[in-house]
Amino acid sequence: MEQIPLFPKRQIERLKNDAKKLKDALKISHTLALNKIAQQYGYKSWIALNNASKDQESLNPIPILVSPPIVTYPLINEDLIRHNRELLAKLGLDHSELIITATGIDKSIMDAVAPLRDFFKFNHYHDYATQTQGDIEKNPAKLVTASEVIDTQVSLYRPKTKQGDPRIWVYKLKPHVQANDTLALILVNGLLYVFNISQIDLSQQLALLQKFSAQSDAIAIELLDKLRAIAKLGPLKSIKSGDTGIGMTIEHALGISANSSKNPDYKGIELKSARKREKPGRTRYTLFTQVADWAISPLKSSADVINAYGYSRGSDSKLNCTVSTKTFNSQGLRFECRLNEDLLAEIHNVNGDILYWTGHKLRSRLSEKHKETFWINAEPIFINGIEHFILKSIIHTKNPLINQFMQLLFDGIITMDHASHRYSDGKLKERGPLFKIHPNDLKRLFPEQKEYHL
Repeated sequence: MEQIPLFPKRQIERLKNDAKKLKDALKISHTLALNKIAQQYGYKSWIALNNASKDQESLNPIPILVSPPIVTYPLINEDLIRHNRELLAKLGLDHSELIITATGIDKSIMDAVAPLRDFFKFNHYHDYATQTQGDIEKNPAKLVTASEVIDTQVSLYRPKTKQGDPRIWVYKLKPHVQANDTLALILVNGLLYVFNISQIDLSQQLALLQKFSAQSDAIAIELLDKLRAIAKLGPLKSIKSGDTGIGMTIEHALGISANSSKNPDYKGIELKSARKREKPGRTRYTLFTQVADWAISPLKSSADVINAYGYSRGSDSKLNCTVSTKTFNSQGLRFECRLNEDLLAEIHNVNGDILYWTGHKLRSRLSEKHKETFWINAEPIFINGIEHFILKSIIHTKNPLINQFMQLLFDGIITMDHASHRYSDGKLKERGPLFKIHPNDLKRLFPEQKEYHL
């Protein structure tokens, strides 16, 4: 009959340490981890192992020493995960991550967590918010292992139960994952690629990843070639006067029709154009427009804002002013960035809070608008009294640091312009609020930059 081992005190402590590692690896309770360790040595529970060893030690000061069996449980290779993340960032490949659980493997189901849902929505791949409960969408996908690329499918759905919490599963995944592995999901031309970055070194898939990177650059190269060709034609005649004339003129030259869409302008690339002025300090790029959150703001509409803080220009009313955290402007308005509440508040020097924006909404707008952007600099000249534009240079950016947005507001680097006009007939024209940044500060929001001279 095989003898059940007994352990001296120092080995008991080592077994406790093994249990702690097992608890972290499997995400289980400490008691369950202790019991699993005990069961590997033939005991029903940790209490039984511990009591038996104590009893034997009181009778015999020299207990039986044994070599423990090899304990196998998944370990998380944080260095490999970090290496893979750095490689993806270096190649400019945006991705979202999922940590797969033991329950997920067993039931072939994973929660589609908020960052993944945002990633899918911003890339126009899938919007869980508009998906009906009970509906399942299945799309082709690729599962990339260390040795092969497997054709598979991904299911995206919201069950009829549990409030329709968003779910995702990648078919054929089980043989290639363990509990607590981290998956990296990359979208390439609408096709989902899945990598287990806990188990494979993405350097072994460098050729494939470089192909992805080249495909993502292909549209940028196409757009750059078009703009260079337009620049060679000489000055562009403005198709519209005013601040918006330069943007509309360049988009017209590219064959982009005017529209009010919030989506990027050219095949996923946003175009931002600015006049190169003699006093460059006054030039700012518009990041995006976004009205306040009326549901939580003290003032409930743009009309309320211009009624309270606008000024007369003849028979019309206007509110054109810049708001920052640094000082109250001529209309008595200033920003207060409340980082602990993740809230941007516009305040009046007498009336206090008037408007609110949530940090979540502002970061979402930045992410959806500026995943990839061409910042076009043009020199304005007048020919026969009509403004023309000479294209001078382009700054190409990708993947903004969205979590820095609120801090840059707090520091006064990002500002906002009100741009409201109410005509004498009561009609209100709202072109803002416009969130803006100086070109010299783009690098604080967009670390990946390439500059081209036309």
